[in-house]
Amino acid sequence: MSTELFPFYLAATVALVSTLLAVTRYNPTHALIYFIISLLATAVIFFLLGAPFAAVLEIMIYAGAIVVLFLFVVMMLNLGSRGDELAHQWLKPKMWIMPSILCLILFFELVYVLSGTSTPITGTAVSPKE
Repeated sequence: MSTELFPFYLAATVALVSTLLAVTRYNPTHALIYFIISLLATAVIFFLLGAPFAAVLEIMIYAGAIVVLFLFVVMMLNLGSRGDELAHQWLKPKMWIMPSILCLILFFELVYVLSGTSTPITGTAVSPKE
């Protein structure tokens, strides 16, 4: 694997793992956390491909607005006292290990890319057909 593609593959791996974890979680709140990480990884991929505006829109629109709407709906379901007990069991510190690891990987990758030590992904431009 070449060094200029390493950040891209790392962000793609984080996106795939977090999406898989978002789909397989039983708790909707945990699924939303992994979904946010997946959206952040996709934003990093957009940034690496030279589309910083798309990356910002990905974060603002999807991770900022739509996921907040999902979380609002989950909170409105109000599962009662049994749901509260179950939520307290799910909010143990061990449940935050995997999301924290994935977020730290994305953070250090973004610091690495923004420091200028990596070379941007370049390609040849395709001209439109006439």
